[in-house]
Amino acid sequence: MTTPFKPSAKQKIVLLGYSLVWLLIIPFALCHFIYQLVRRKPGYTRARLSRYGFILKQGNQKNGLLIHCASVGEVVTIQNLVEQLLDNNPNQRITITTNTTTGADRVRLLFANRVDHAYLPYDFPLFLKLFLNRRRPTKVLINEMELWPNLCHQCWRSNIPIFIINGRMSEKSIKTYQKLPSLFQPMLEKVTAICAQDQRDYQNYLTLGVNPDKLTLTNNIKFDLIISAHDIALSQTIKTNFSLEQRLLIVAGSTHEPEEQILLDAYLALVTVYPELLLVIVPRHPQRFAKIHQLLQKQNVETILMSEEKTCQPTTQVLLCDQMGKLRSIYALADISFVGGSLADRGGHNALEPAAVGVPILMGKSTYNNPAICQALADNGALLTVTDAQQIKSACKKWLDNPEQRKQAGDAGKQVLAHNSGAIQKTLDVLNS
Repeated sequence: MTTPFKPSAKQKIVLLGYSLVWLLIIPFALCHFIYQLVRRKPGYTRARLSRYGFILKQGNQKNGLLIHCASVGEVVTIQNLVEQLLDNNPNQRITITTNTTTGADRVRLLFANRVDHAYLPYDFPLFLKLFLNRRRPTKVLINEMELWPNLCHQCWRSNIPIFIINGRMSEKSIKTYQKLPSLFQPMLEKVTAICAQDQRDYQNYLTLGVNPDKLTLTNNIKFDLIISAHDIALSQTIKTNFSLEQRLLIVAGSTHEPEEQILLDAYLALVTVYPELLLVIVPRHPQRFAKIHQLLQKQNVETILMSEEKTCQPTTQVLLCDQMGKLRSIYALADISFVGGSLADRGGHNALEPAAVGVPILMGKSTYNNPAICQALADNGALLTVTDAQQIKSACKKWLDNPEQRKQAGDAGKQVLAHNSGAIQKTLDVLNS
């Protein structure tokens, strides 16, 4: 039987000091919120008062699950898990919390009124206590790795089980945790169970001293990716509305600076040989839409914004997706995909989205967010690693000149997904045990 955890005097003092730091930050955060509210900046509404523990619209979400996702990527990752939870129990009450407005928007887009949304309170004891008392969750699920010391402490004090699902623990995070063991080690002690997404993460949790009894290697729930009927229907609508039937598409998804310029350089070198080629850019963050459009205009690149809903002409070179929630549907139209955050040092985004629709994948070397996924795709021939515009050009040329090889690479991605599925059921088993 596991001995109940009792924080030491030093650990209590460190947590108190951490909370006092938040006490210094909060007035500035509140002033910023009020300023943006007065300016009517998009996303800054009274709903954000939940960051201070206040919930203006209670709804019927008491005594249910609370699932925290930092932003858009994490929300998309747990979509199929939430769908399974709702299928298993249609009366299941679920609240999904996020830190960002874009994350909130994606919750509403994916789940409409079937779940509730709130912004996670700042990690200050009073705010969290108010929030948890109002919601009274039966369980708290943290997606991937965004752990907060006071959140864990308040749940522990209130006997609310905390589960880390699809848990990541990078080497970089280990170093951070080991620098402040009196703050972070108790946090991990207060967690009920951890579902590690691959062997690296499982081992890294052990390195941090997590009890093996709390750990389960479930694999990555991203492998249980299902492209919905809505995504496929939207894909066909985009294809028709923008007259893409006769075009070859390179889709650059979830891009960061300077990836758009690198992809553009490769594209401009390729289009002289393949005049039917079209580059579709889907930036990761909506605040960069205008900046990328300006980048394209300065270089006299013939560009159409997806929000304009204009038909692509034979001379159109770039289709810039300046709308959220369409990436999966756009990947389904691609002949070749590039997954962003991998040439920029952001750890790489979800390469399984193009794999699920049978599209070969290019990525840079920065894949620390999902190393096992990228390695599995690379080992099976579905993913090629590139470092610059010249390598992107060469890889694209290889696949454009050899449609059969391109198809084999796309099919390999689907096989990787099929071979590694089952993580959602393993996660549900842990939650129900």
